[in-house]
Amino acid sequence: MSRIVYVNGDYVPEDEAKVSIFDRGFLMADGVYEVTSVLGGKLIDFDGHAKRLERSLTELDMAMPMSADDLLAIHRELVAKNGIDEGMIYLQVTRGAPGDRDFAFPPEDTPLTVVLFTHNKPGLADSPVAKQGIKVISIEDIRWGRRDIKTVQLLYPSMGKMMAKKAGVDDAWMVEDGAVTEGTSNNAYIVKNGTIITRQLSTDILHGITRAAVLRFAAEAQMKVEERPFTIEEAQNADEAFITSASTFVMPVVEVDGATVGTGRPGPVAARLREIYLEESRNAAI
Repeated sequence: MSRIVYVNGDYVPEDEAKVSIFDRGFLMADGVYEVTSVLGGKLIDFDGHAKRLERSLTELDMAMPMSADDLLAIHRELVAKNGIDEGMIYLQVTRGAPGDRDFAFPPEDTPLTVVLFTHNKPGLADSPVAKQGIKVISIEDIRWGRRDIKTVQLLYPSMGKMMAKKAGVDDAWMVEDGAVTEGTSNNAYIVKNGTIITRQLSTDILHGITRAAVLRFAAEAQMKVEERPFTIEEAQNADEAFITSASTFVMPVVEVDGATVGTGRPGPVAARLREIYLEESRNAAI
């Protein structure tokens, strides 16, 4: 059965959804997006995603297309219409379709384009991959400098995913000036002598919503956290490594550039953080 999607105020079957060829998201990658997870038919960390959406839009001189409450209502309606128990909702806002291609921004009163659709992912929380961990390679980070803005400029991360696939692994960690910035679609961490190490927030990385929650839960569990850059060599010699994102939650990393991390199996810190995150997120879901 066709999914019901949201396009500029209307709920329509996906095969009837249309966006102008002059839309600046299509022509210029002039837009931002968010992905919110759904567990038990409820939204995880919605408030965080809504606030980051507004921040990304503000950084690009765009206004919120509607209130957070209205966005929440659309998310819930899509969950209901598509019968989503576990999965994700993708939201994209672009600067709209002013009528022709132009590098200059269109007038401020040009309507924004707002699109949302669902991904049905049964078993998302109980992923078998989390029990075995993933393998990553390192690649050069050659993206633009404002990675803190969650734009739809995803060509290089997509290329990174393909580099990983061709290497027979699961993902890639990007490296700049000798240190890991982040994964292609996730934040990166290592664990050494009980300390969780992850790069500090800046324009170098996305300010992950799952990252913020996991670090808060780690602090509440009295785990030591150090926010600083780390190298690939440090990761290879770490006791554990893992990633976080809205779609993977907390996912152990067991190999970096062919070197086994720790025992080569998911470690206790990552496993415990995943357990805490899923429990707390389900309790706070809306």
